[in-house]
Amino acid sequence: MCIILFKFDPRPVSKNAYRLILAANRDEFYHRPARAADFWGSNNEVLSGLDMEEGKEGGTWLGISTRGKLAALTNYLQPRLNHDARGRGELVAQFLTSDTDSLSYLKKVSAEGHLYNGFNLIAADLSTEKGDVICYYGNRGEREPVVLAPGTYGLSNALLETPWRKLCFGKQLFLEAVERGQELPRDALVAQLLDVLSNDEAQLPDPAIEAQGREYVRPILSKYAAVCVRCPDYGTRTNTVILVDPDGHVTFTERSMLGSDPTRWETTTHEFRLQS
Repeated sequence: MCIILFKFDPRPVSKNAYRLILAANRDEFYHRPARAADFWGSNNEVLSGLDMEEGKEGGTWLGISTRGKLAALTNYLQPRLNHDARGRGELVAQFLTSDTDSLSYLKKVSAEGHLYNGFNLIAADLSTEKGDVICYYGNRGEREPVVLAPGTYGLSNALLETPWRKLCFGKQLFLEAVERGQELPRDALVAQLLDVLSNDEAQLPDPAIEAQGREYVRPILSKYAAVCVRCPDYGTRTNTVILVDPDGHVTFTERSMLGSDPTRWETTTHEFRLQS
């Protein structure tokens, strides 16, 4: 169970506005090995965390490159998984290292979507000169990917903008933080977005999650139905905030759980300017 909230405006009018504001939680089993976000790749041009589970090493859930490629993934909640399916984390890593534009890449992915368990994939090309393009594809939805219009979006473990109560609640908190952030320094906006991602108020009842997850999710629905998930051995392990300003300056802040202790966290920030 994950959540991604983002607002994008390729050509913001206000000097203090951002082309992209993204806030995301990665929810995962605490014991699953992963590396914290850092630069990697042949020229250290890709910034992301990395999945280190055996057989799925090198996959990732969220990342951005200095060339302006950004991708983010959530799993689609389904009662039963196909354990022979391909690892979904490769979808993000392959885009971040490819020369293919976001829409063409998602069209290719859509042709192979049946090889994976349910997923949602956001792919973006952020270009100061050409303008930003953000696309979406979910292999449990329409067959063709879509180019998103500028605006504010929410994605959890159903299709884009599916109105789960936790998503609607999180989107409201996100918009309020973004609105306040217009008058705040960058660090203060990041802090407010991290607070949004740490909200653990269960949004119940939510028949939409129940219907989609059926018997798989009902016993722990009260834990899953919050922006920040907290279970004994599973939950929110990583908060990520990405800001891209009109000049292409990127601020990437990650707050990650230390080991499997939900009371201990470490925050790191990377900053760079897009090459394009």
